[in-house]
Amino acid sequence: MTGADTASIPTAPAAPRPQVPLLLAAVFLAYLAQMTLNPIIAPLSREVGLAEWQIGATISVAAVMIVLTSQFWGRRSQSWGRKPVLVLALALAVATMVLFALTAWAGMTGLLSGTVLFLLFVLFRGIGFGSALAAVPPTAQAYIADVTEDEKARVKGMAGVGAVQGIAMIAGSVVGGVLSAFGLLTPLAVVPLLLVVALLVVAFRLRRETRTELIAEPVRVRPSDPRVWPFLVAGFGMFTALGFIQVITGFIVQDRLGLASAQTGVVTGAALLAAGIGMVVAQTVIVPRSGWMPPTLLRVGGGTALLGFMLLTVDLGAWSLFTAIFLIGLGLGTAMPGYTAGPTLLVRRDEQGGLAGLIGATTGLTFVVAPLLGTALYGVEPVLPIAIGAVIMAFVTVFVWVHPRFREPVERPVSS
Repeated sequence: MTGADTASIPTAPAAPRPQVPLLLAAVFLAYLAQMTLNPIIAPLSREVGLAEWQIGATISVAAVMIVLTSQFWGRRSQSWGRKPVLVLALALAVATMVLFALTAWAGMTGLLSGTVLFLLFVLFRGIGFGSALAAVPPTAQAYIADVTEDEKARVKGMAGVGAVQGIAMIAGSVVGGVLSAFGLLTPLAVVPLLLVVALLVVAFRLRRETRTELIAEPVRVRPSDPRVWPFLVAGFGMFTALGFIQVITGFIVQDRLGLASAQTGVVTGAALLAAGIGMVVAQTVIVPRSGWMPPTLLRVGGGTALLGFMLLTVDLGAWSLFTAIFLIGLGLGTAMPGYTAGPTLLVRRDEQGGLAGLIGATTGLTFVVAPLLGTALYGVEPVLPIAIGAVIMAFVTVFVWVHPRFREPVERPVSS
C-alpha cells in the first residue's frame, strides 16, 4: 500500500471528551441550593410556628420521594439521556423552590399558619424539591460509570461527585449563614436563582448523547443482588446515622450554645461548614492520594465518623461540637466513594443507571425515618438521636470489617 493510499483512508473522528466537569458543576449548583437552606431550616420552622417534628416530617417526605423516583431517574438517564433528565428535574426544582419561598414568606407575615402552612411545606420542599433533587446524583454517577474503565478512575470520579457535594456544603453553609443575617427570607430568595443557573448550564452547555450511546431498556437492579447488597447495607447505615443528626444540628447549636434565632443561622452555618471542610479534605486529598480501594475507604471512613459521633454525644462546649461535626464529615467523606464506586465495578453497563438509582434510593430511604425520629427524640432527650447515630455507625464499622464481600478481589463484569 502506497503512502497516497494510506493518506486516502478516512480516519474515525475522535470521540468527544467526557463532560464530567460540566456535570459536576450541575451537581454542585443543585446541592448548593439545598445546602443554603440547611442553616436556616431550624430557625425558620420556629419563626413560622412549626414544631420540630413537622420540619422533620417535611425532610422525611422529601426522602420518600427520592426513594420512589431515584431508580426511575437513573434508568431514564440512560434511555432518554442525561440532558433531558437534568433539564426536567432542574426546572421542577426552580418552580418548587419559588413556591416554597413564597409559602415561608406567607408564614412569617401571618398570612398562613398551622396545618395549611405545614402541608404546603411538605408539598413544595418535600414532594416537589425531593423529586427533583433525586435525579441529580444518579444521573452523574451513571455517567461517570459509563466513561471510566478502571477501578482507580471510577473511585476518583465518584469521589468527585462527593467532593462537589462537600464543597456545596461549605459554600451553602457560608451563603446561608451570612445571608440569614439579613433576614431568613434572603437565602430563600437566593435558592431559586442558584437552581436557575444550574438549569441554564445544563440546557446550553451539556451535550446530548447520540442514539447509539443510549440504552433502550436499562436493567433494573434488585436491592437483594448479592453483588451490591453489602454496599447498600453499609451506605444505608452511614446515612441513617447522619440523618439522625443532620436536621437537629441547628437545634443542637441553638440549645447548647444558648443562641437567639438570628445567631443560630450564622453559627449553624459555621458548624455545617466544619462538616463540609472535612468532607472536601477527604475527597480531594485523602481519597485520591491514598489510592485506597472501596473496602478500605469504607473501613477507615466508618471508624473516623464513629469517633465524631462519640464526641458529639457529650457537651464540652463549642470546640467539641465543631470538632465532632468535622470528624463526621471527614469520615463520611472518606467512606462515600467506597459506597458509590464499589458496586459499579461489579455490574454491566446496562445496569449502571439502575444501580445509580438504587444507590440514590438507598440514601434517600435513610432520611425517611431518621430525621422525623431524630427530631421527635430530640424533644424527649437531646442526646438520644446522637447516641442512636453512634450505635448505628459502630455497626457499620464492624460490618465492613467482617463481611466477605469487602475482602474479595473485584472481578470486572462482562460488558453488555
